[in-house]
Parts: sequence; structure tokens; C-alpha cells
Amino acid sequence: MVKNIAIVSLSSGTIGEAFAAHEVEIGIRRLKEYGLNVIMMPHAQKGIEYVKNHPEDRAKDLLQAFSDDSIEMILCAIGGDDTYRLLPYLFEHKELQKALNKKIFLGFSDTTVNHLMLHKLGLNTFYGQSFLADICEMDHEMLPYTATYFEELIQTGKIAKIEPSDVWYEERTDWSPAAVGTSRIAHPNEGFLLLQGSPVFQGKILGGCLEVLYDIFDNSRYADSVSMCEKYELFPPKEDWAGKILLLETCEEQPVPQLYRKMVQTLKKTGIFEVISGIICGKPMDELYFEEYKKILVEEVADPTLPIVANVNIGHATPRCIIPFGVDAVVDANRQQITFSYEDK
Repeated sequence: MVKNIAIVSLSSGTIGEAFAAHEVEIGIRRLKEYGLNVIMMPHAQKGIEYVKNHPEDRAKDLLQAFSDDSIEMILCAIGGDDTYRLLPYLFEHKELQKALNKKIFLGFSDTTVNHLMLHKLGLNTFYGQSFLADICEMDHEMLPYTATYFEELIQTGKIAKIEPSDVWYEERTDWSPAAVGTSRIAHPNEGFLLLQGSPVFQGKILGGCLEVLYDIFDNSRYADSVSMCEKYELFPPKEDWAGKILLLETCEEQPVPQLYRKMVQTLKKTGIFEVISGIICGKPMDELYFEEYKKILVEEVADPTLPIVANVNIGHATPRCIIPFGVDAVVDANRQQITFSYEDK
């Protein structure tokens, strides 16, 4: 059972802004109701501009959270778009390696970069939820499906299996204090969709937000992202992907199909589609371009024997489960579940 939880802003400093204060208040209250002692790391609430301009302080917070033996879990505040800038402060002199202790690390979106950093150092992490996006949900309670997985993680330190949510929710358009206590619009959810290949496949899961993975190989967003990610060898080598299951999900920018195709093609050039055991895809936010994405992925993979399962409740669409990286997983589209087994059982 987790007792001390640290909140870090490794990408965006949104939780330090006045416009988010009502959400942060809700989130801290909820964590305390779970019996958790909430530790805001020193720079987590410094605001968007400060956090953006001080990657070294973001890195310091992460190092401190890993070094502190009393902290059992690190929860990312939110995603963003420039977490790669922490690389020199965490890897130039093996800073992260020296600070690393085994503990729960949870985040998604641009936090994909942190997951790859920690994978590089051999730490298994958890993908799929964040403080602001999930714990701070403005309805009277957390979204029930989301809460189920968060509760399992803080109580057991693991996720045993995931199953589809019965519903999915439209994204909010009003994040003001006036929206506190209002419910999201819900729709029936289809469940896991087998696009091709065997309905049952296995491997350790790794991946994350497609746009973030694309930025590792493309300078459109930041001029130095490619060179920095190359220097610190952020993207795992092809042999590391052998037998793994690739997780892909798209962000709130909801990329048009042409860009989605380009991003998938960029990943394909790494050769990982030749060695992975399958692909699982998160539901796109508001299901925008969902049909196009499924079609494009099948076309670009161009191997009907590679299993692809779509519509997993992970990533930027709500509600969200939590997927453990680096542990043995069995995807079973027939039984509509993904099960996980841990070596230390």
C-alpha cells in the first residue's frame, strides 16, 4: 500500500497556475481521502513559464523523488511537449542511474519520454494516468473505470489485468470553476477491436504517445529534439523491441490522418514492426479520425500476421486504465482482456 506519493511536473507547469487551482484542490483532497500523504516536489507548482524555462529544476525534482526512500510512488502532474530537455540533466553524469530506487512511476502523454528513460535504466513503469487529467476530475468523483485502476495500483503496486470500459466520455470544453460538479457526456464503448492477426499474443509492453515518439525522429516541433534523443540513445534499439508489444496512442492535438500516416511511417523506418509481437492502440480522443487511423495502421504495417488490437482505454481519451510496462502481458481479444504476470510472485 502506497503511503507517500510525490507529484512532479516534468513537462508542463500547469498545476502552478491560478486557472487550475480548483482542479488541484480537488486532486489533493482525493489523494488524501485515499490515505495518501501528498508531497509536492519543490518546482512542481512553479507555473508554466518557470517550468518551461528550467528543465534542470524539473530534473532535480525527479532525482529527489527517486532518492527519497520514504516516497513509494511518483505521479506526473500532466504531460506537455518538451520532456526530452531533461535528458542532459539526468544522463550526462549518470544522475538518474545513481538516484534510481525501485518505486511506482505513473504518467502518460509527453511522459512517454520519462518512461523510455526509465526503461533504459531497467525500471518498469506504469502508463496511462496523471494527476491533473485523472485525479483532479471535476465531477463529484473520479471516473469510476479510471479510479478502479488507480486504486489497484496504490493498494497492490501492480495491475493484474485490464478490460474495456463500458463507456467512453467526450472531452470537456469547460475547465473553469463553473464546471466543477458537472458530468462528462458518456457513450457506449465497443470493447477491444482486433484489426488483424491472432486474437491472442504476448510480450512485454512498451511505447506511448505516437506524437512524442515521432518527435524523437522529427525536428518539426523542436530543432534539437532529434540530436538530443540520439545523443542519449533515448529510443530503444531494434533488438530491444524483439517480442515486445508496441503501445500507440494519439494526443489531444488529434492529428489529421495524413500526419498520422507520416508518424506511423517514421516508426516503421526504425524496423521495430519487423520484430515486435503485436500492437495495441489507445482510443483516440472523442473518436475523431478513429476509422482512418485503424485503416492507415493496417496499411502501413503491411503484414497481416502482426496482431493489432485497437480501442484500448489508454491515453488521451477518457476513461483511462493503467498499463504496466516491462512485465509479461497476454492480450486476448476474444476474452476482452490483457493480463499481466510479475516475476516476484
